[in-house]
Amino acid sequence: MSADDSNERVQRRYDRVAPFYDTLESIMERRAAKWRRDLWTEVIDGDVLEVGVGTGKNLRFHPARARVTAIDIAPKMLERAQRRADLKGSPVMLERADVQALRYPDGSFDVAVATFVFCSVPDPVLGLRELRRVLRPGGRLLLLEHVLSEGRWLRKIMRGLDPITARLVGAHIARETVASVRDAGFTIRDVRDLALDVVKRIDAVAP
Repeated sequence: MSADDSNERVQRRYDRVAPFYDTLESIMERRAAKWRRDLWTEVIDGDVLEVGVGTGKNLRFHPARARVTAIDIAPKMLERAQRRADLKGSPVMLERADVQALRYPDGSFDVAVATFVFCSVPDPVLGLRELRRVLRPGGRLLLLEHVLSEGRWLRKIMRGLDPITARLVGAHIARETVASVRDAGFTIRDVRDLALDVVKRIDAVAP
């Protein structure tokens, strides 16, 4: 399958679930909202790129002094995010874009943020390299991601289930995202386990 085909499948999947996406994630969001809020407290100001804005769950955490551009590959998700932004009076700039092929010039942003996104990106290392490119030297990458466990049995189970979750909901649960961040050329500053060793907060810097 080509990257373009994969992108189209991701877009179609998220467009289909956009009307009830927040309901589907409501149980997980009871915990994830705190993780999101805490991650965004690391962002104070500057030019910020949010990847995979989805329905706009993070809009309420955007710092007032930051200039935030938020992207998503799925138009229907962006429509939901725009409604949220309008209700909130948020100045966020919402744009349709693919993180694997960003249109922004090199060094456009001070910070890039993504929450539970790279499990769905067809080529995560390519997407992370694009983020490294559009970040200024020393720019920060802040991620929340669910990743493959280091535990022997849980790791085996996750690898077995990965093809099923990828097909059903578009999420790869067996990705090693910390390694992908390094492979993309970032320097890891900090990695924190939030739920066992499966949900991680990753803080990295661009060279």
